[in-house]
Amino acid sequence: MSPTGRSGSHRDESPDRLYTLTGGRTRSAPDAPFDLVTLVVAESEPGPGMQSEHAAILRMCRRPTAVVEVAAELALPVGIVRILLSDLLGTGRISARHPRASAHSLPDPDILEQVLVGLRNL
Repeated sequence: MSPTGRSGSHRDESPDRLYTLTGGRTRSAPDAPFDLVTLVVAESEPGPGMQSEHAAILRMCRRPTAVVEVAAELALPVGIVRILLSDLLGTGRISARHPRASAHSLPDPDILEQVLVGLRNL
């Protein structure tokens, strides 16, 4: 355990390291769609010379992975991960979507009404 009472390396919690990872930025892009359950999918493989955390995210997100899972796997604060994801989204290396169903995938309201009536008749 680290001196802060958390498991993981002290290096991961260093403010200097976090500053370096984000290039000094404290917020992700204003239009970045990342909340804790946003699913991230890699759209490319890691490239040569890529920041190691960016490459790790691309490898990790070959299948849809929630932002909170990425943060846990990298042992980084969610805010830092959002900035890194914003970088990757801006370059088209990842796509992101919220797991909520879209309006197009909702059942027909008439069918829902029939189900409700059927349940009430039980």
